[in-house]
Amino acid sequence: MIEATEAIELEKESISLERVPTKIYKDAAEASKAVAQEIAKIIRRKNASGKPAVLGLATGSTPKKVYAELIRLHKVEGLSFENVITFNLDEYYPMQPDAVQSYHRFMKEQLFDHVNIAPENCHIPTGTLPLEKLAIFCKEYEAQIEELGGLDIQILGIGRNGHIGFNEPGSLVNSKTRLMTLDITTRMDAAGDFGTLVKVPRRAVTMGVKAIMEAKRVVLLAFGEHKAQVIKEAIEGTVSEKIPASYLQGHQNVRFILDEASASELSSRKKPWLFDEVIWNKMMVKKAVTNLALSLDKPILKLTNRDYNENGLSDLLANYGQAYDINLQVFQSLQHTITGWPGGKSLASDANRPERAFPAQKRVLIFSPHPDDDIISMGGTFQRLVDQGHDVHVAYQTSGNIAVADDEALRFIDFLDDFNTAFDIENKKYNTVFEEARAFLSKKKDSEIDIPAVRYVKGIIRQGEAKATCRFVGIPSSNVHFLNMPFYETGAIQKMPLGEADIKIVSNIIAEIKPHQIFAAGDLADPHGTHKVCLDAIFESLERLKKEEYMNDCWVWLYRGAWAEWDIHEIEMAVPMSPTQVLQKRHGIFKHQSQKDGVVFQGNDSREFWQRAEDRNSATADLYNKLGFAEYAAIEAFVRYHF
Repeated sequence: MIEATEAIELEKESISLERVPTKIYKDAAEASKAVAQEIAKIIRRKNASGKPAVLGLATGSTPKKVYAELIRLHKVEGLSFENVITFNLDEYYPMQPDAVQSYHRFMKEQLFDHVNIAPENCHIPTGTLPLEKLAIFCKEYEAQIEELGGLDIQILGIGRNGHIGFNEPGSLVNSKTRLMTLDITTRMDAAGDFGTLVKVPRRAVTMGVKAIMEAKRVVLLAFGEHKAQVIKEAIEGTVSEKIPASYLQGHQNVRFILDEASASELSSRKKPWLFDEVIWNKMMVKKAVTNLALSLDKPILKLTNRDYNENGLSDLLANYGQAYDINLQVFQSLQHTITGWPGGKSLASDANRPERAFPAQKRVLIFSPHPDDDIISMGGTFQRLVDQGHDVHVAYQTSGNIAVADDEALRFIDFLDDFNTAFDIENKKYNTVFEEARAFLSKKKDSEIDIPAVRYVKGIIRQGEAKATCRFVGIPSSNVHFLNMPFYETGAIQKMPLGEADIKIVSNIIAEIKPHQIFAAGDLADPHGTHKVCLDAIFESLERLKKEEYMNDCWVWLYRGAWAEWDIHEIEMAVPMSPTQVLQKRHGIFKHQSQKDGVVFQGNDSREFWQRAEDRNSATADLYNKLGFAEYAAIEAFVRYHF
């Protein structure tokens, strides 16, 4: 159960398997503020001593909130950067400094243009030098750092393959600043920024591990569940060139700064009862028992006292008695999550069902961050709600326009041209917008973001696909709402901060429908993506509306994206699907044709979205089966949010 309360930050350096000092915060925003404050202290201390503060900086999504806080400290609290010298870790090669993906441009937009730092004090590896001159440049880059007495602090992110900077797996601890061939995992992770894997550079100039290890202080930040496994390997595993971040275990003044999601695979979080006393509440008992059953490959009801004692759960037996009693309690709790009636079942007892029986026909509002998240993440449940007679509405929060390929937009423009020509249709507004879009796309450079006309074309492509899905599921067009939240409309990966206009749009749709049920994308582990911003808008709207009478009868259910699922002990509603329903959901996803066959933001997963969804749903069903429940083809899972 997700409660709307703050998590307590935890530090277990002395009682865990962690070989690196680690601090865990409730979210990326809180962690980033703490790191920014540490940097500010270094700057102020060096200013007081009359010496420059030498900062090693990183790029990517992870440090953005750190830079945003440094800008705030500069503008609000007078933090001066006049005596600051910076050295960035890396840059793609080749790469023009004004390209959208350039780290030169990134640093200017995210920090340098907003503080009083001298341009000559900002050092970033070059992506434009001829190959034969790079070796000299790299040697001089390190020499500049050494002449200043080394880096006072180095800020790092971490790649999913364990890289720091662009020191890919295989990099040695004494490696120096150099040209590096990028690992395929790194290039796949960057594909979203470049639009396609083909456009991602194969090489980059990177500061070496040696220079990083010589920094007086190193702070590595990691946010999000997609970093959880590599964080575990870097912190708890052996030091190896296979995970370059593991070298930091040998640094004398290092700290890993994590959020709850990125720390989720650490042993102290996965099995906290092995490292410290825990409060054996219902959730912790369920977590321990399901973990034990899955690790031993046993159904819950077959676990024995010996299983508990031999796996660090003797305290649980001491508190609750025999294994049989504990097993039965957890089994029944999980059994009560399973329902084929996600909107509640009338004329039936709801004492052990996840949803209320009444009102029998509920008003349901499904929030979908992008125009396909509804069908991908909860398509089976969506269909069930409609088939069972509920008044289902879908609110598409953003246009999703940046996820449409340029070729797809041109194909759409060509179709409309042919259609208008065939029927002798003349439309001045159409000609202006679509011809402007066509002209731009025909000459578009990698360094350019889409103009409004192109974003409009791409937006209506995705809007049409969403309408097709809703027709397929069976809801009327009057129940389909396109919110087009303003924060999204930048034409680039980088979005604007959530604004008052965004929150009002979300609040208004809730107030208009007065739902008994809200379904929302609960990707709480994604600190920077669209899903998280859209969820923040919903949470803020719920907070503002909670005193309204209709909100007393509104329950909020959170679903996950196509890449991950709730942990089994967290699930509060599990909606099973038959093979026929799985196939029906697949056909619903197929309505989003622009997102098939090599989509713009494929990410690090080569599967199409329908494959990801089916694999995820079947894996959830398999977990329930392994724990001793009936065998279903697939299961969609939800957690209730209490506001």
